[in-house]
Amino acid sequence: MGMVVRSNIMAVNAQRQLGMNNSQVGKALEKLSSGYRINRAGDDASGLAISEKMKAQIKGLDTASLNSQDGISLVQTAEGALTEVHNMLNRMTELATRSANGINEDSNRASLQKEVAKLQEEIDRISKSTNFNNLKLLDGSQTYAAATAAGNANGVQNLTIEGGNLSATGQGVSVALSAQGAVTVTVTGGANVAFKTTQTGKGFYSITADLSKVTDDKVKAAWAGVTLNFSVDEAKNDGTYVTTAAAIQNVGKNGSMQLQIGDTADDFNQLKVGIGDMSSKGLGIDKVDISNQDGAAKAIDTIKNAIDRVSSQRASLGATQNRLEYTINNLDTASENLQAANSRIRDTDMAKMMMEYTKMNVLTQSAQAMLAQANQQPQSVLQLLQ
Repeated sequence: MGMVVRSNIMAVNAQRQLGMNNSQVGKALEKLSSGYRINRAGDDASGLAISEKMKAQIKGLDTASLNSQDGISLVQTAEGALTEVHNMLNRMTELATRSANGINEDSNRASLQKEVAKLQEEIDRISKSTNFNNLKLLDGSQTYAAATAAGNANGVQNLTIEGGNLSATGQGVSVALSAQGAVTVTVTGGANVAFKTTQTGKGFYSITADLSKVTDDKVKAAWAGVTLNFSVDEAKNDGTYVTTAAAIQNVGKNGSMQLQIGDTADDFNQLKVGIGDMSSKGLGIDKVDISNQDGAAKAIDTIKNAIDRVSSQRASLGATQNRLEYTINNLDTASENLQAANSRIRDTDMAKMMMEYTKMNVLTQSAQAMLAQANQQPQSVLQLLQ
């Protein structure tokens, strides 16, 4: 290699190496100080994309776990209120049984009825006042679930609706019936049933708009709701022919409370919590009157039916709470595993990075020393000029 003074290639090379080493030292310091292996997309583009997806999923799982915990608190609030309703219903059973005893005078029964009336008022107060985050829990506004049934005429169709008031202007049910037959509709929670006529291009579906053809064979009021058995004569319309069909269709809106218990919007990550109307009217005890012996005797069964309904509701809430507890455990486990996976992708291995930093620091110092040596090489040319 010739001896030149205008270009010092060794110094240029040493300076380039020094710059690279300084850059690596800076990156190592950044990773050691932040604790992250990936601080920017340039560190690991694919790793960053995977990590960000995992972070979003982890946040969703953690939030769903909190939602489930809130759901447990809500269920416990409702169940605690129903505990008192149960106690009052048991007291009403005691009062009705005592009033049904023939040794009591009317004045005694009147006194017992006064306590029953106060208990009814307190049950109504609890149903109206029990709330969670300003959401009414026991007034029937958090429940509505209906099924759809359809079949041929001259048979019996059954439909059970659990929920609050189903009105024509809000949640409702349409019932269509034709030919001679009977349809049984079971309504739970004090719902209302509406009838309507549907006409198609092929014929007429009845019952007609005139409901006088509907025969109300039986109306039974009980804790579970109202059972209506009705029938209609063969429909006679001015159509080409009459189609014989019977159907019950749900056209209502689901008003039950929905909990988000997963990190996606899928249906399986949503839990619906339904709580029926727990007022005295909803329980079917608003008309209980034990001021006479006959009324007291009837009240015993009515109140016991109400107790059964409250028991059923509490059992449903208990099952929901148990499910939410398992849901929380699963969500927390999934979040923990995802955090571990994300850590392996994104976090810095401190021991390994400290070793890398030490190596690059030594190389930096070595490059500085070699740069100084390379800068001394042109000085040897002066000896030739002496």
